Amino acid sequence: MSHTRRTILKAGSALGAGAAIGGLRTFTAQAEVVDRPASVQLVSDEDATTFFHLAPAVESRIIEQGLPVGNGRLGALVGGNPASDSFYVTDVSLWAGDKNDVLDNDGQFPYERVHFGTFNVLTQAAVSIPEHTPNVITKYRRALDISNGIVTSTYEYKGTKYRREVYSSHPDDVIVMRLTRNGRGTHTGTISLTGTHNEPTVNGTISGKLDNGLKYAAVVQAMSKGGQIGLKDDQVTFTDCAEVVIVISGGTNYIPRYEIGYMNAAADPLAIARDKAAKALKASGDALLATHVRDYQSLYNRMTVNLGQSSRRQKSMDTWSRLVVRGTPGAAADPELEASYLQFGRYLMITGSRDNLPLNLQGLWVHNNTPDWMADYHTDVNVQMNYWLSDRAGLSDCFEPFADYCVAQLPGWTKTTQELFLDPRNRFRNSSGKVGGWAVAYSTNIYGGSGWWWNSGGNAWICNSLWEHYEYTQDRAYLAKIYPLLKGACEFWEHRLIMDPVRQKLVADKDWSPEHGPQDAIGITYAQELCWDLFEHFRAASTILNMDRAYAQTIAGLQEKLYMPEVSPKSGWLQEWMSPDNLGETTHRHLSGLIGFFPGDRIKNDTSPKELVEGVRQQLIARGMDSFGWACAWRALCWARLKDSERAYQLIQTVMRPSVSNSNGTAPNLFDMYSQGSYAIFQIDANFGGAAAMIEMLVYSRPGLIELLPALPTQWAKTGKITGVGARGGFTVDVSWRDGKVTSATIHSTTGTDTVVQFGSWRKNIRLRPGQSVTVRP
Repeated sequence: MSHTRRTILKAGSALGAGAAIGGLRTFTAQAEVVDRPASVQLVSDEDATTFFHLAPAVESRIIEQGLPVGNGRLGALVGGNPASDSFYVTDVSLWAGDKNDVLDNDGQFPYERVHFGTFNVLTQAAVSIPEHTPNVITKYRRALDISNGIVTSTYEYKGTKYRREVYSSHPDDVIVMRLTRNGRGTHTGTISLTGTHNEPTVNGTISGKLDNGLKYAAVVQAMSKGGQIGLKDDQVTFTDCAEVVIVISGGTNYIPRYEIGYMNAAADPLAIARDKAAKALKASGDALLATHVRDYQSLYNRMTVNLGQSSRRQKSMDTWSRLVVRGTPGAAADPELEASYLQFGRYLMITGSRDNLPLNLQGLWVHNNTPDWMADYHTDVNVQMNYWLSDRAGLSDCFEPFADYCVAQLPGWTKTTQELFLDPRNRFRNSSGKVGGWAVAYSTNIYGGSGWWWNSGGNAWICNSLWEHYEYTQDRAYLAKIYPLLKGACEFWEHRLIMDPVRQKLVADKDWSPEHGPQDAIGITYAQELCWDLFEHFRAASTILNMDRAYAQTIAGLQEKLYMPEVSPKSGWLQEWMSPDNLGETTHRHLSGLIGFFPGDRIKNDTSPKELVEGVRQQLIARGMDSFGWACAWRALCWARLKDSERAYQLIQTVMRPSVSNSNGTAPNLFDMYSQGSYAIFQIDANFGGAAAMIEMLVYSRPGLIELLPALPTQWAKTGKITGVGARGGFTVDVSWRDGKVTSATIHSTTGTDTVVQFGSWRKNIRLRPGQSVTVRP
């Protein structure tokens, strides 16, 4: 087989199947020509925000050391070994399991890997260049460049500088690795795919079907400048090539439609993967990179953050050394590292949540088919925390997968609720003997399935997250889309509330305050606050959309009769149960009793009764300042709301502390690790929660109010600037400061009109038309 200067290996032909349904981008053949920019606009190495390492990832620690790439559907962890590189490739819809709509004898939904299912690895890809072994290369460096959205590895071999770049392109819907060099050397090696379900590899492809019927496939193709591309022993080979562009494509036949079981029987994932790879390889390496960078930066560049300058020594250290030094007691602040951590959270959001399924416990990134908790969608804080960042960080588009997921799951959730919630084995069933609407379990999968116990408050919490997105965007079409979820949740709570004979108030039926204390308490604060918020938001949605006005009056009547939590006369804490005594673990990881303060804001730091706010503060103090990463992030957000900047900052440092010997903290690749004693688990919610807390310290908003620098810590106070922060009411905010005081703030209206801007005791009313901006200087 002869080749010209640019050679291409094509493993098949193109077939299309299906179409995107319900707002989610399914794995289908490309129907349009990708728009290519004329040239690539890279942020320079000197100016880019990067996290770098001086050695490849250790294979056995890939979840802690591998660098992540993703396009919202197709992701990978990249090891960066020049001689033998590894990619752990995932498709967000590769899920085992089924609708799992039965209860066991204990009244729980089975929570295991067969029927509930689990997130799986699509394939492991390997790029081998045997000559480039660690003992013969020099000046090795690998980095995650979040300004450009790429992972790079660079090194020298026999006087030639080699570089490889990896990214997952959203426009082309493929993972790209490009091998280049600056000098006389060439690349000779192999590319292979290995399935994770004992599938055979055939000519650089794998395909199969899970026990639940879900079809999947992956393919690798390549092109080169110079040299030769070929096939040998089912591997793609490249020989004496000046440049090699490797494309990996793959996916499943998942489709977000309940009525067909969430699978498109007509789709052929292998044919689609071949089509996508072949179309991508019609473009040059430069064109593919330019297309990806423009798309990625269109989101990433919406927000900038400067928290001050770090020292030259700090900036010279590799990422892990820098984390270790910063985590040493008494170490100097490292504001550029902290700003970069915030931006890393945004990188994970952009790469993990775009027009497909939402982020689960591990986002897009797993390294085996047995992730803890199945890498599921946990509904008692984790999936909600995953999306506390998006609107605040100028990434409202990235919230949409969560909303679309809920819309697509609603029929299954409703059917299961109607059939099983009143089952006598369900310890949380309604004593009224009636049920309406929909509810969810503590765990959900992508087939409408449930796992573990019912989480009676979970539907309201999901709805309150969906509503908050509306508060940021003011998008009426979006509100109409989620309205059935809000109404169905109200219908559920209409039959769940019971009259407390002593207080003559409506309280939630017997329940569990996640995830501790009695399992049969009525009127738990978690449920009361969520129900109040749900009713408030449904009534507003009914008015805005002019729908169900009579039913909204019914809900208003129920809301008026709700019991609302009190402060314990014994402890001084806001009660988590309808008792002056604490019935659970004092330092428990969850803050379920404070949900009306954050993420809700029925209890407001500035307008609620002082004793109520003090009750929040005292419960926070009792909970302590150390826990798992996500729990520390939640605490930090609460302390930010209380304007206690130093406690909020201390908790951010706790989230960022280095994870050593399987402890809680941040891994070398910045993933948050959740300690299980003998091992640690990647759990992505802390990455998002920690970044959200940092923004909340700088800008607080609710409809009608934007507060600047409410919890600015002394470590960031000297000088700084943040731009592009989302604010509720339909605004974005840019704010600069010096010596702890605002020097300038610009409020941009996206869809908003009136709000109050506040800094300390200074307040100003502003009125804008959509698209207008105003600059204020307190």
